[in-house]
Amino acid sequence: MQLNDWFEKGMTYEQYVDSMNVNRERMLDIYERVELSGEEKAFFARAQEKNWRVIVLTADWCGDAMLCVPILKRIAEAAQFDLRFLIRDENLELMDQYLTNGKSRSIPIFIFIDQQGQQQAVWGPRSPEVQRMVEEMRERLPDKEDPQFEEKQREMYRAFRDRISSNPSVWQTVIDSIRERLTQPLAN
Repeated sequence: MQLNDWFEKGMTYEQYVDSMNVNRERMLDIYERVELSGEEKAFFARAQEKNWRVIVLTADWCGDAMLCVPILKRIAEAAQFDLRFLIRDENLELMDQYLTNGKSRSIPIFIFIDQQGQQQAVWGPRSPEVQRMVEEMRERLPDKEDPQFEEKQREMYRAFRDRISSNPSVWQTVIDSIRERLTQPLAN
């Protein structure tokens, strides 16, 4: 399938939100609270002339998607990007073209395409700062053989979800990272 076909297959933002079962409230809370500065709005508004659309590979159970999707929605409003959402596990043919480090089906992945369906930029699954945060948290986990590993890992994910859903400085790293990516299109 071509990227235009994937885009047409996707759900609108409203359909995606209506389908959510796991992180809906936290995602919507981030959406309500995240704000672009006037300068950021102006930057993203200049992207309107590109007339791009965005395919979003996501899943509502994903903490990173809970963080990044509402931020992308705010950016899309400023840039007038049309968004379409595809659930990762239902669209592995596309997902497997955007593996993180060539092996992981990490999400979200934002695929920016032009009106002809040509890929112009790809972003995801995390800002570099959020990636470092995850790596630091994982370093504190016991070995996988440790009887407490699973419990400690669940605690880590809970702490991660709490931090990213409540900390505007984390949100800013996502805005900055997406902005940086959109200033260097086609360098996929």
